[in-house]
Amino acid sequence: MDSTGVMDRGPVDFKSRVSNNQGDILAIASKNIVTLPPTTNIMGAVKTMLKYGFRRVPIADAGTNRLVGIITSLDIVDFLGGGLRHNIVKNRYKGNLAAAINEDVREIMKKDVVSLGVNDNISSAIKTMIEKNIGGIPIVDDDNVVVGIVSERDFVRTVADITTSKPVNKYMSDKVVTASPDISVGEATRTMIEKGFRRIPIVKEDVLLGIVTASDVMRYLGSGEIFQKLMTGDVSDAFQVPLKSLILRDIVWTNSGIDIGEAAALMLKNKVGALPIIDDGELCGILTERDIIKALVD
Repeated sequence: MDSTGVMDRGPVDFKSRVSNNQGDILAIASKNIVTLPPTTNIMGAVKTMLKYGFRRVPIADAGTNRLVGIITSLDIVDFLGGGLRHNIVKNRYKGNLAAAINEDVREIMKKDVVSLGVNDNISSAIKTMIEKNIGGIPIVDDDNVVVGIVSERDFVRTVADITTSKPVNKYMSDKVVTASPDISVGEATRTMIEKGFRRIPIVKEDVLLGIVTASDVMRYLGSGEIFQKLMTGDVSDAFQVPLKSLILRDIVWTNSGIDIGEAAALMLKNKVGALPIIDDGELCGILTERDIIKALVD
């Protein structure tokens, strides 16, 4: 990939783009949102997330649309075999995923939801995301009715293609946890849950082969032949598949010297939430949407 390009706007002070005006959060939030009632079964939640490409969905009361929870792709992976939520399958359903997958989504959703009000500003949203380590926040009105959702990607969109005079190497993570392409999906899934990772770069002999995300794992475990194996109880084969088989897309990467605004544009164009940083042919870091948010307030 050619990591250079011409940007048509001059340097912009990030702080000037972070509003402190009351109610400005709705200016960048997504208002055409999809919510699910808490009685939706877990498989229904999986299908909705895969259909729309969502990493998270607010759970709202069917009658009032009041916020009662939120479900993420990492929660689904946890339930299907990665962590504590899988205990529902083991203990309540004696390992019968076919029955457990029909359980209400409220059984695995996060109930203590962090939300913002319609009168909150953009600065408070950024602060909340960083402090709470979350990638998306539902927005509610005075009656706790869901009216929108703001995500890391919304903030990435605000700085895409803008010359910020802030280089990637100042904000990227240079301590990258990677995985071998030959480890099992099960092992990778457990690592994601334990570490709270949404993605893992796959590296062999110092060569980056790709990135696998929690959404990739959810898609793999929740569709087609693999899901049929899970439902019949024959789960070992599904989780022993090498992680490299889940690499679904070409690698989108850049170098450490480009501007944060150019990196944000690359993310949006290629619909990815992170960019591996490669200098002189070696993986030296990773830049995530969260890193860009941190740059907004630096």
